[in-house]
Amino acid sequence: MTANTGIYIAGQWTDGASVVENLNPSDLSDVIGAYAQADGSHLDQALEAAREAWPRWWAAGVQKRHDVLMAIGTELMARAGEIGRMISREEGKPLAEGKGEVYRAGQFFTYYAGECLRNQGDLAESVRPGVEIDVRREPVGVVAIISPWNFPVATPAWKIAPALAFGNAVIWKPANVTPASAVALTEIIARQDIPAGLFNLVTGPGRAVGQRLVASPLIDAISFTGSVPVGRGIAQAAMANMTKVQMEMGSKNPMIVMEDADLDLAVAHAAGAAFGGTGQKCTAASRLIVHEAIHDAFVERLVQAAQALNVGHALAEDTQIGPVVSQFQLDQNLAYIEAGKAEGAELLCGGARLERATDGYFMAPAVFAGTRNDMRINREEMFAPITSVIRVGSYDEALVTANDSEFGLTAGIMTRSLARASHFRANMRAGCVMVNLPTAGTDYHVPFGGRGASSFGPREQGRYAAEFYTTVKTAYVAAGAPE
Repeated sequence: MTANTGIYIAGQWTDGASVVENLNPSDLSDVIGAYAQADGSHLDQALEAAREAWPRWWAAGVQKRHDVLMAIGTELMARAGEIGRMISREEGKPLAEGKGEVYRAGQFFTYYAGECLRNQGDLAESVRPGVEIDVRREPVGVVAIISPWNFPVATPAWKIAPALAFGNAVIWKPANVTPASAVALTEIIARQDIPAGLFNLVTGPGRAVGQRLVASPLIDAISFTGSVPVGRGIAQAAMANMTKVQMEMGSKNPMIVMEDADLDLAVAHAAGAAFGGTGQKCTAASRLIVHEAIHDAFVERLVQAAQALNVGHALAEDTQIGPVVSQFQLDQNLAYIEAGKAEGAELLCGGARLERATDGYFMAPAVFAGTRNDMRINREEMFAPITSVIRVGSYDEALVTANDSEFGLTAGIMTRSLARASHFRANMRAGCVMVNLPTAGTDYHVPFGGRGASSFGPREQGRYAAEFYTTVKTAYVAAGAPE
């Protein structure tokens, strides 16, 4: 019997064309396993199976879909400790964060189980006598889901759950860096009473499997989370078939700290948002825009907070910051440190690889000061435990600086002024704005997404997900029409 190592098609686990080795970034001597890699033939099988399965799933009805999603969510929450440990082992986030991610993934499924029962249509009066109108939502069909490595269970969960809830079939291509988490989620879904082919897991390199997937005319919609360059390539490929696209991409999230802010709270939120998850979050605060009246005091305390963080093995109970995910990511992070220094930014702490008891990709959290908004470290998404402080002289300057970016995912302000907070909410060009909160941290039952290069297409999460995973049908019926 084929081991469950990465490819699940038409209700069966299958061998791949090759395998990749999965290593623990906290301890490179810890080999988690060898995971299968798909090729074009696997993808063709998955596409055929999915197209056959989704009409049967839609016909099964809302109660069936509710029960399946509720079972998936309940099991995820019950096994949050076990699967969370796996996430921490292969991705590198601290154990508490890994457990929390799995529990949140379960909440996505139970939330959308409820949405199965709330997918109601509308009745409308016609302008023509004797004509009745009803408007309803139906599934788009087969959905391709391409997810990143930084939230290897939660991000696919908030895509897979609404896709299934609204009656679609799924072909999921996860990141190659975190295959064990993908297998764990797939095993839970595969145990449910669903049509063979409704859900398919196809692991493999983006250049081969991912590109072929998004270019296929058999795909009705594509939901992607990842980098801007990859997103642009997906959009171009999808346009050839007029495929529906939803994309969450880069960010450069600002946090404004005004002179009237609670300084202790501001430092705590800034440090948590900048360095939590090793800075490997699309919602991380990488630009700290600080009023000159409190700039020096804020920077001093922020450096102290960064230096006090315990960087270590992700599975150690006292670890606050785990390793970065890979050698590639570490090399990129260190290159940004050198780029910041070369442009004249002052590196106040961190920015170096750390030695620990085990050989891993550990990096000291870094704080830059004396930065300008036109520096690379303030323009490009780094996905690193690196944050930059920008000094400003007024709220107006702070807002202009915060909005001066191609991105617009999350943004925050620390202030005691209700007037400033209200103005910020109305004038900050971001999809999510936070007042006296970290830029990282969003709820699962409300829409998530950004503006500019951060997002494209309908919002994710909450009831707004229906805009992407369904299509609207308007039916006109003449009164007294033959049955």
